[in-house]
Amino acid sequence: MALIEASSVSRNVATTAGELQILSPLSLSIDAGEVVAIVGTSGSGKSTLLSLLAGLDLPTTGDIVIDNVKLNDLDEEQRAILRGEKIGFIFQSFLLIQSLTALENVMLPAELAGSRDAEKQARELLEKVGLGDRTTHYPNQLSGGEQQRVAIARAFIGQPQILFADEPTGNLDSATGAKVEALLFELNREYGTTLVMVTHDDELAARCDRILRLSAGKLLEPSDG
Repeated sequence: MALIEASSVSRNVATTAGELQILSPLSLSIDAGEVVAIVGTSGSGKSTLLSLLAGLDLPTTGDIVIDNVKLNDLDEEQRAILRGEKIGFIFQSFLLIQSLTALENVMLPAELAGSRDAEKQARELLEKVGLGDRTTHYPNQLSGGEQQRVAIARAFIGQPQILFADEPTGNLDSATGAKVEALLFELNREYGTTLVMVTHDDELAARCDRILRLSAGKLLEPSDG
């Protein structure tokens, strides 16, 4: 059963030289529980596609449906509510709030969702990512790998149906990146999340169930991971 469907989706942006097509019309579907990598060279449209699938941006043409809800039918506030209920994010640059501790960063999405046991959940997740002893540390007191582990814990606290990851190991050295990858896949299996990941790392992509390849804004024939 498809959890995410894109039908004839394209994305154009206005430039001083006229309209530029970033994504040519493409269609795809991603099943619940599937782990999918989106790969391609720089500028191929990977992050644009991820942003559209996550409802962070709307396509110029076509429709995107998440869990039987058509994103085009929602206004910006309704799309934000849908993301809060169903979606988690992990970014290359971590995007932690510098004035909050590791524990507070992880708690934040649960608190915003009105969870009464946000702190308990956050502490459990920080233990799972190996940072149970760093709860009171601020982002600038943590290494890059530790910050990304905090970001992973934050992404999973709402037990999202879908997790979107944009170059989750892109800012990490290979050894740290490998540890973060292992953790991401481990938590993903535990929570049964649908994972959609943009990556330039062929080895990371090969660990996924399926690989979607973009080239100059066009979706090439899908292949197995």
